[in-house]
Amino acid sequence: MEHYTRAPSSRSRSLVHASPVEVSLQAALDALSDPIRRRIVRELAGVPDWSRPCGTFSHLPVAKSTLSHHFAVLRGVGLLEQRDEGPRRLNRLRRPEFDDRFPGLLPLILTEPEDRP
Repeated sequence: MEHYTRAPSSRSRSLVHASPVEVSLQAALDALSDPIRRRIVRELAGVPDWSRPCGTFSHLPVAKSTLSHHFAVLRGVGLLEQRDEGPRRLNRLRRPEFDDRFPGLLPLILTEPEDRP
């Protein structure tokens, strides 16, 4: 029996995931300066890895294109990893990797009072 592996779709190939070790403190702080991005991080911290699709963030008060931008910024600083599973794009907070690079930063974000933009 032959086994086939599916090639990544053009949609998946467009995902760029930075490693937290490649990210400067300034870039991490810039990414976390936005209240919507901090809210995404807090919501992902409260669920198991790969259990939250992007579509479940539609309650946030931004356009879908703006939400996509926020996900890209979080991927770009190594805070977020995404993978496509069928029509859904699932998310994982890269907490251990980010904590290794910036100890104490995520706990500050996760324990701050919720911003309501």
